Amino acid sequence: MSQKKTSGPENNENSAMDNSSVDISIVVPLYNEKESLPHLMKGISDTLLSCGKTFEVIFVDDGSTDGSFDELQSLHKTYGAQAKALRFSRNYGKSAALNAGIDHAAGSIIITMDADLQDDPTAIPEMVAKLEEGWDVVSGWKKVRHDPIGKTLPSKVWNIFTSMLCGLKLHDFNCGFKAYRSDAAKSLDIYGDRHRYLPALAHWDGFKVTETVVPHHPRKFGKSKFGAGRMFNGAMDMITLLFLKRYLKSPMHFFGLVGLILIFAGMGVLGYFGVMWALTGLMRIRPLTVLALGSMIMGIQFISIGLIGEMITHSQQTKREFSIREILE
Repeated sequence: MSQKKTSGPENNENSAMDNSSVDISIVVPLYNEKESLPHLMKGISDTLLSCGKTFEVIFVDDGSTDGSFDELQSLHKTYGAQAKALRFSRNYGKSAALNAGIDHAAGSIIITMDADLQDDPTAIPEMVAKLEEGWDVVSGWKKVRHDPIGKTLPSKVWNIFTSMLCGLKLHDFNCGFKAYRSDAAKSLDIYGDRHRYLPALAHWDGFKVTETVVPHHPRKFGKSKFGAGRMFNGAMDMITLLFLKRYLKSPMHFFGLVGLILIFAGMGVLGYFGVMWALTGLMRIRPLTVLALGSMIMGIQFISIGLIGEMITHSQQTKREFSIREILE
């Protein structure tokens, strides 16, 4: 797919920066957040200019239908190269948007944050300071949340559950406000709904992960784009990630083990009935006999799945799951 590039006038003294001079890249995935965008851009600009940091903000429009990209074009004309934008051809989800934004980030530090103004840009300097202490990933912790209990209570339970499973203790895995060293961010394989577990992925890859308390504000415009189904999706994603962590390179180790257990269990039951038949001369088809045969058949199927998984592992190629319609640089 061809990509359209447009460039706005330089109305800001720092707008003509070269990519090599960027200290911090801010990646902002968004979907129908038109009203929030100018306030967010101003907040980021005021904060980072006061720190003397060169920066770029990469907005990723995930198929918005409310005119968000028109607002991004206006911001690009005002801020020049400090306000860049990618526009997806349709809605692909937050993971795809983060992946695209991180791919295009030129800064040695990459910050991800939401576009709904609930994340406060004034927390960025503290997160950067944490990275300068030697951490690779700093995850935001919304200690005081301005969300309904229908979101906060399940989130607390899920964070405890996730910490136990992945071996990394964080209070808020799903907070979109995070800071990364560039190499840590660009090493992450982000797709599906993996954005919920980026600190865990970085931790499993050997990067040092910590967290810091960040302010959280009530939503000013629009409404949340996430429904109750995200809890189920999150559970399925965690199971998938745990499986991939252990068995991505060797699926036969899992499927083969299960298959052998089922085969030997079936053989043991059939062997018992075989001995009884030899001793008594009586042969009856019992439900347990049928279950034993089924167990052996399932065991063979599991081993076959493991072999297929091994072949896929050796032949797989990474494929992007998003397409970009326009780029503003």
